[in-house]
Amino acid sequence: MAGQRTEGLPPGGDERAFLSSNICSPSVAPVQRTFDDLGTPLSELTFCVLDLETTGGSPASCTITEIGAVRVRGGACLATFHTLVNPGQAIPAEITVLTGISEAMVRRAPRIESVLADLREFLDGTVLVGHNVRFDAGFLNAAFERAGWDRLSNPLVDTCALARRLVRDEVPNCRLGTLASRLRLDHRPSHRALDDALATCDLLHVLLERAAAWGVLGLDDLLALPKLDAHPQAVKLRLTTSLPRSPGVYLFRDRRGEVLYVGKAADLRQRVRSYFSGDERRKVGPLLRELASIDHIVCAHSLEAAVTEVRLIHRLLPRYNRRATTWSRYAYVRLTTHERHPRLVVARRATGVGLELGPVGSSAAARAAIEAVLSVVPLRRCTGRAQGRGPCTPAQLGVSLCPCTGEVDEHAYRAAVAVAVEGLTRRPDLLLDPLEARMARLASEQRFEEAADVRDRAEALATLLARERRFDQLRRAGTVRLALADGSGAELRCGLLGAAWHADRQSRLALEPGTQEPPGPGRPLPPHLADELTCVASWLDQGAERVRLLECEGELASPVTALRRFRARELSRVR
Repeated sequence: MAGQRTEGLPPGGDERAFLSSNICSPSVAPVQRTFDDLGTPLSELTFCVLDLETTGGSPASCTITEIGAVRVRGGACLATFHTLVNPGQAIPAEITVLTGISEAMVRRAPRIESVLADLREFLDGTVLVGHNVRFDAGFLNAAFERAGWDRLSNPLVDTCALARRLVRDEVPNCRLGTLASRLRLDHRPSHRALDDALATCDLLHVLLERAAAWGVLGLDDLLALPKLDAHPQAVKLRLTTSLPRSPGVYLFRDRRGEVLYVGKAADLRQRVRSYFSGDERRKVGPLLRELASIDHIVCAHSLEAAVTEVRLIHRLLPRYNRRATTWSRYAYVRLTTHERHPRLVVARRATGVGLELGPVGSSAAARAAIEAVLSVVPLRRCTGRAQGRGPCTPAQLGVSLCPCTGEVDEHAYRAAVAVAVEGLTRRPDLLLDPLEARMARLASEQRFEEAADVRDRAEALATLLARERRFDQLRRAGTVRLALADGSGAELRCGLLGAAWHADRQSRLALEPGTQEPPGPGRPLPPHLADELTCVASWLDQGAERVRLLECEGELASPVTALRRFRARELSRVR
């Protein structure tokens, strides 16, 4: 007996709509679909509802005795597949009592190997549905592997898990028979594969209608729905119904309309709904409790979304955004070249006096970079004024040319300052190479804690210099126009995003820069512009192979020699 396929509705079937009445189901001819875009509307998906009967509960030692499957799309049955299968082993008596399938019934049935090709074709391009679907998928995968086929890659939808989420309060349990009786399904399960598949198909229709009230519009929503079980704020999922599946920025607001949180997303709908499923960050619970409305801004691509997020955070200072509190801790490294004996200090804000670099993320990071420089160049570490107690400790140890000793060689000090300026601006190797040599020497002497301290300071300095180099590259470029393969693009002005556009739009989406053009190369940036240039630089680095340069007013190039970096693994290498 070969697998039997029938087209159209099975006897007693119906055409119940998959979705609630406020969602349109397009009348399109059935076609095979792929699932690269999990946001595909449910009405456009082809589901294959499957049920198996087996000789037992373990795919490793038991085999299939019957297969029943129904292909449905848009509420209509497209085809059915049904066959008995010779398991090649005895059928236990309790299984025969349960299913009514005896050894005599399957003696002349085909073996599973001869059914797999037709079944694979029937399943291809569908969303696989079942009641406890992982049981059925497990047996099929075991059969496919024994026959040398690949495992199933179809998305799996479990009607049992959906029922627990959507109708658990209406039924004593979520067994298929109980659900069919309580929900008055047209088909009733009988422990035969096709009957159970038809009943599961009816159940799927009912559950999809119920799921629409949860804002379930696409496959990704449906797959995530069981994870929302018992979420205390799940009722607020209705706030996500109007969110598009496109890049953009979302704003969570409280009852007073104040912005609680600003975030960016490649898929607005999927990202916001994820807060109600697997996001266990400490602040998410309180955030969702205060949530009353969600606004969104559609963006042309991820760069516009990232920049828009940064600008909104700096403007609104939402209290649930960590960046809104951390950017105020930014600090600068300043070399006081305006003084007779310049020194390196940590500055809270840029003043334009002396040589200033930054900002960096914190005063601690700035101090670490300064310590790295001072371990190579012996600049003064104190105020330089002679005190009654005598020279400062670094001067006494000989690691600092400090005027407090009263014996500073002005020529030697100017030479040390010149090395520091050259290393911080044009030749980082003057500072990083000695640090690397010192780290290797300490490690070879098994002074690993000291070597680790040198490594950490060197990494802080390298990070600062790499950041400065990247900022200067973008600022020297002037106006830059970029294009992506999908037809979208962006215009940068001295590193800031000036305009963004998408292929579907007739005109550009103009964006006002956060402020006037940034200071020129070699000058420190205010925190909000530094954050924006960081977004732009990260986007260019991560998508370099996808970005095409259309126009560049100035120079956009990177040095051939990359800056030396110091990670934790570097110390293990020299060990």
